[in-house]
Amino acid sequence: MRIRLNHLAATALASLISLNSAWADEVQVAVAANFTAPIQAIAKDFEKDTGHKLVAAFGATGQFYAQIKNGAPFEVFLAADDSTPAKLEQEKEIVPGSRFTYAIGTLALWSAKEGYVDAKGEVLKKNEYKHLSIANPKAAPYGLAATQVLSKLGLSDATKGKIVEGQNITQAFQFVSTGNAELGFVALSQIYKDGKVTNGSAWIVPSELHDPIRQDAVILNKGKDSAAAKALVEYLKGPKAAAVIKSYGYEL
Repeated sequence: MRIRLNHLAATALASLISLNSAWADEVQVAVAANFTAPIQAIAKDFEKDTGHKLVAAFGATGQFYAQIKNGAPFEVFLAADDSTPAKLEQEKEIVPGSRFTYAIGTLALWSAKEGYVDAKGEVLKKNEYKHLSIANPKAAPYGLAATQVLSKLGLSDATKGKIVEGQNITQAFQFVSTGNAELGFVALSQIYKDGKVTNGSAWIVPSELHDPIRQDAVILNKGKDSAAAKALVEYLKGPKAAAVIKSYGYEL
């Protein structure tokens, strides 16, 4: 009798696993480069809690816009701004009502060298560096924010010949981390975890020096029938994702 019951239990368990597998799905997500670390952390909990798998591609928001317009297979888009998702909404490329702000980004001036960047960013005005790294302002909102900061501080002309431009915020970060630029404007999330800068030295740029970096998410038309896409968007609005997002220096 015990063997019979164990057999029935095993059969029921196998059926349950099979059923859960049938419900599970993959979601293809285009993710702004600044959000790489947070989404990688969120993806683990998302898969564990929902059974769905998140497959992410990372890059500049402007480049993703072009890819989406050219038929890229993305189902969800986590942009680094709010204007690109709004444009896609106007062009009827997204599921109506799916757009929301998942994070508000923070810009930082960073050097891989300890003590190189002071807490007020005066190193910019001293102009003793040779190279200043920023992301492409035409494709990456953090790059645009960097140019706004330089303009507000009256440093656009002084820095013009020193700027090293990355295709996206990841490349801008890499220029600084490898020493090809003494300092650069990066996303705070790239250098920050649990309330502190993790390496080097940084100035957290006051938000009044640039336009707000509101980062919006949308479900694209290719994800309109995807249970995983809908589950991810709901998960990003939940408390577990919020805790991760805030731990990387974003506001909600």
